[in-house]
Amino acid sequence: MSEKTDLEEAREFFGGDFYATKSTGIIIDEVGDHYARCSMEITRNHQNAYGGVMGGATFTLADYTFAVASNFRQPQTVSVTSQINFIGMAKGTKLISESHLIKDGRSTCLYSIEIKDDLENKVAFVTISGMKLKA
Repeated sequence: MSEKTDLEEAREFFGGDFYATKSTGIIIDEVGDHYARCSMEITRNHQNAYGGVMGGATFTLADYTFAVASNFRQPQTVSVTSQINFIGMAKGTKLISESHLIKDGRSTCLYSIEIKDDLENKVAFVTISGMKLKA
């Protein structure tokens, strides 16, 4: 019996977030130490009345990517504050989100999340601060 890879382990654990994984279809593509890359195929369910990606769908991708990066093999961490800057419209068929650690303190942390489409168009920049519930 082979051991699970980090990616398999992360997908299994965070698959319990049914809103992100089932309702929006977000997939974890890569996971590492304080890092995650996730993606979401853009469907009609993600679009607003004008055909653009709904801001809430974009934010959900950012929030989930933060959750994976800040919680995988880390103390349980929850969002405290977040700020999203919408930069441009997605023109591709997929959104890709990367989360990087900026600061890892004793009880709080700060991450940046960049979202692009599969054509490399910048869509959003997000910062999220988290609080560690179990230090």
